[in-house]
Amino acid sequence: MQQITFKMELENNIKLMRLKKDQITQEELANKLGVSRQTIIAIEQGRFNPSVKLVLGMAAFFECTVEEIFYLKKKEKKK
Repeated sequence: MQQITFKMELENNIKLMRLKKDQITQEELANKLGVSRQTIIAIEQGRFNPSVKLVLGMAAFFECTVEEIFYLKKKEKKK
């Protein structure tokens, strides 16, 4: 019998937030937050989980809550 488990993955709305905020580029956001463009790309693509400090900086920059940018999504995993 196949067992199904769930894993929570961090998802984000960074690209949408960038487009809403004067369509700023990944480079511009990175410069505002003091990180590299590659860091923003990796976070947007879900390949890197940012630090709390960076997450709070994004929320301050976008003038929103952390939950408006980041959320958990349940992913099914079969064993």
